[in-house]
Amino acid sequence: MNYGETAFHQSIKATDMTSANELNPQLLIVTPVYEDRDALRALLGDLSKHISGAFTVIAIDDGSLREPIDSADLFKAYGIKGYVLKLFRNVGHQRAIAVGLSFVVQNFHGPRTVVVMDSDGEDSPSSVAFLLTALRDPNIDVVVASRASRIESLHFKCFYELYKIFFKLMTGRAISFGNFMVLKSSAADRLAGMAETQIHLAASVLSSKLRVREVITHRFPRYTGHSKMNFVELVLHGFRGMMVFAENVLVRVGIICGLIALLSILLMLMAVALKAAGIATPGWFSVALGLLILIIIQMGTLALTMLLMTGNLKTNQTNPIEQNLKLIKDIKHGG
Repeated sequence: MNYGETAFHQSIKATDMTSANELNPQLLIVTPVYEDRDALRALLGDLSKHISGAFTVIAIDDGSLREPIDSADLFKAYGIKGYVLKLFRNVGHQRAIAVGLSFVVQNFHGPRTVVVMDSDGEDSPSSVAFLLTALRDPNIDVVVASRASRIESLHFKCFYELYKIFFKLMTGRAISFGNFMVLKSSAADRLAGMAETQIHLAASVLSSKLRVREVITHRFPRYTGHSKMNFVELVLHGFRGMMVFAENVLVRVGIICGLIALLSILLMLMAVALKAAGIATPGWFSVALGLLILIIIQMGTLALTMLLMTGNLKTNQTNPIEQNLKLIKDIKHGG
């Protein structure tokens, strides 16, 4: 069944819970899951230990085939209320999170706090309390987890540091956090309504103009198995972060091309001066002049292309929330 807005709300009414207030909208935990049922089970156990009071888990089953989630067994085992959103296909963890945020915004009203975290254990439930405490500040909309330590290999750490430098150069913004964050109601509403959230959550937080505070946390080992993302997918994920600031990147590339073209013109004038002074060796002047002219033409074309593209970077999605909800195949309630 394809859930549009009407069918979607009918599916909620079909459960034995008749009011959003009964689902405890004060604390909602959104977590994407892909072929990682055992990890989700361990996460629910840790959440029940480290979070006091009632909360609701929104688990997004990102098109799992080998390990689909049985919501009734999982949630009942720990006495946790929650929903499993089964997607039609695998859309990636960033889009899955966007689906979860859309679900929350459409069905949980009033004051609420949303925790976004991965289900593999690297985002520890023991750190949630620190993030929630920082969110009490009335001048803060989002609290994000910045890693004090990482357990990845040395080459991954080196690549990540280079990526942060490159991201800063291309976008003008520093990024030092991932999916692990807590959001106030206004922040959840804004991010759910942004098409960029489907591409890269952390970059969307930076782009959203929300008031952000970073809290230092540790990255923990996975509960079980290995990461589903390989090196190529990690690189793609990094570049998607820059796609959120595509206009900034294109303008900066255009400026760099213009500077290279200007430098080429200066070198060309210098070559002409050397030729006029009789210093240039035979054949050198024509080769140097030809190469510099080609560089100027290429940089000029590239700069013009980049600047023109900045005017065409408008999303076709007029309602990202509605588009996200259409990806939901089935909704299962547990607990």
